[in-house]
Amino acid sequence: MTFVPFTIREAERHGREELFARIREVGMLLDPARHPYRDAALELVSMPYSSIRPAQRYALADELLKVRHLDWELRRLGLDMLNLDGYLTLTLQGDPEPVDLLPPVVERIREADGSEHNVLNDGMHRMYAGMLSWRIPRVLLIRDIPPDTPYYAYPVPGTDPWDRVDILPGGEVPAGFIKKWHRVPDNKRLYRDFNSAFRNVGGPRGGGA
Repeated sequence: MTFVPFTIREAERHGREELFARIREVGMLLDPARHPYRDAALELVSMPYSSIRPAQRYALADELLKVRHLDWELRRLGLDMLNLDGYLTLTLQGDPEPVDLLPPVVERIREADGSEHNVLNDGMHRMYAGMLSWRIPRVLLIRDIPPDTPYYAYPVPGTDPWDRVDILPGGEVPAGFIKKWHRVPDNKRLYRDFNSAFRNVGGPRGGGA
């Protein structure tokens, strides 16, 4: 779907304590009673891109344009999508359904070789747009996640994983493109459902992206 500009009519601010409380209530997509962040360490912290690894191997051009427009709309209201001290509830002109905007979510994960990585869970297009505009993002860093509920895809390897992210034209991923390298065959089993604690944050794309 081609990007269509929009206007933010209202942006309600929520502080970091409410953000942390709601994050702890996030359930698993296929097991809502399980809360992977319930006892995790939570922190809002500014991190350079060199300290964060994406798991998603692409960014969609239409989504990047939409996120850039979101950035401009928030700046008009005196807000910064990459420097939130909590989260926002946005109401768009002509759309009665509110949308919650969280900081990008990063999880600290230990891999089989013993290495630990800060893996980007949510906010790929905002993060990529921030990199294009030379900004250091403030992210929600989550540590001490139960080892049996790791993020459902592996981080992109290499010395500069962001250079391995492809910008794809339009708004759809072409057939056969490997979007993420999943950990398990039933990857939705490890998917976090942010909409269990927030409103209209988003959900898994077809194929588990």
